[in-house]
Amino acid sequence: MAIDTTTPPSASTDAPLGTPRLSTRDKLVLFVLCAAQFMVALDFSVLNVALPDLGDDLGMSQSALQWAVTAFALPSGGFLLLFGRIGDLYGRRRLLLTGLGLFGAASLLATLAWDPASFLAGRALQGLAAAAIVPAGMSLLTTTFPEGPARDRALGISGTLLSLGFTIGMVAGGVLTDTLGWRSTMALLTVFALVVLPLAPGLLPESRTPERPRLDVPGAVTVTTGLLSLIYALSTAADHGFGRTDVVTALIAGLLLLTAFAVIESRSASPLVSLPMLRRRTVAWGNVGGLVTFSMMSTVIFVLTLYLQEVLHLSAFETGLVFGVQGLLSAVAGTLAARVVGRFGARRTLVGSLAGQGTLVAALVLLNDRSWSVWLATAAVSLASMCHLGAIISYGITVTSGVPDEEQGLATGLVTSTQQVGLTVGIPLLGVLATTSDDLLSGAHTVLALDAGVVLAAAVLVGLGLRSRTVQPQPLGAR
Repeated sequence: MAIDTTTPPSASTDAPLGTPRLSTRDKLVLFVLCAAQFMVALDFSVLNVALPDLGDDLGMSQSALQWAVTAFALPSGGFLLLFGRIGDLYGRRRLLLTGLGLFGAASLLATLAWDPASFLAGRALQGLAAAAIVPAGMSLLTTTFPEGPARDRALGISGTLLSLGFTIGMVAGGVLTDTLGWRSTMALLTVFALVVLPLAPGLLPESRTPERPRLDVPGAVTVTTGLLSLIYALSTAADHGFGRTDVVTALIAGLLLLTAFAVIESRSASPLVSLPMLRRRTVAWGNVGGLVTFSMMSTVIFVLTLYLQEVLHLSAFETGLVFGVQGLLSAVAGTLAARVVGRFGARRTLVGSLAGQGTLVAALVLLNDRSWSVWLATAAVSLASMCHLGAIISYGITVTSGVPDEEQGLATGLVTSTQQVGLTVGIPLLGVLATTSDDLLSGAHTVLALDAGVVLAAAVLVGLGLRSRTVQPQPLGAR
């Protein structure tokens, strides 16, 4: 039976779209949803610069500090698909409010932490809350704003703030740690939650699927434990390599569990993930583009951070300024993204953005140990980030276009899972080549060349995978 991979004319991945005007209420709804997403993005990076001070204060060894990141990444990535489906079935606003409340309490616990265990508990609860906030927020955005120009503009603004949150977190983390101490980074997140939570109930509509199918428990268990195992393996390998027994065991277990998940979903009457939806070209190839742009750009940021401080000997503040320029140009890209998608379509924007990102990353191979390289690094990474942001926004539009409202939680759960997995796998797979090289500059060149090659290859594959093809529409029930 044919799969419906077409989209309504207003949401076509290639059709030109206009730039809509949003009402005051629409802007307030968008503000709340984007603020929640920004808060989570900020949490990904705001603590990084503070880790040495945190370790000294709480008595955590250098090897134990990786758990400050891993404790957040494990639940935030592992529970995304499960919570996305729970929001579909039992209410997305309810799930978002629960996530915001938990995030605020967890951030307060991390702020007041008295030992490593209490701090890591706070980080793990932050990650669990993020796994609820992100898919619920994205689903509310895509169901509140109708498919077409309004949704594209909303996704553009959301994608801009997602990118800015990560970048601003890196700069703010250094400033806050130097002036107020590492606890201020966690206190900032507590304040964010306290601002957003009271606004959400009165502005956000409740949203859920009209039917109440049973939750796919076997699928939920296998995908959650599989993602937890995979993220643990990749996160640990980033610091200790792939030779450790626990890393190899977790990696194999994760792959086996995800394989079992695919088998379970093919036989389940109420699957957690609709396999026909995964066979949509827009969903499959859009997520490939998203996975590549996130994983490869996170690797570039990681390698450049090392390069700027270890090779060019810039201070943490000066390094933050480089990424501050990147953040400003990303904001500019965000304001233009909806117009670019409107003119060229999401497919062409995604492919062109990937090609631009790959080309600009390739230019970074020219970096050396001379002072002028800082200007090349700043220009290339900033322009590459503009393309990266275009890819983020256009892949989100591509994946969610044509998906019915009752499956938006699944689609956005896939989008956000792709983001989390992308942020997790890039550094272990490529970044470790720079940190283990005898010559950091030579290792950085190798990583950047491989990074650029992967992104350019993805641009070609995604372009071929998303080429226009006439498919007869089928009723949703036929899928």
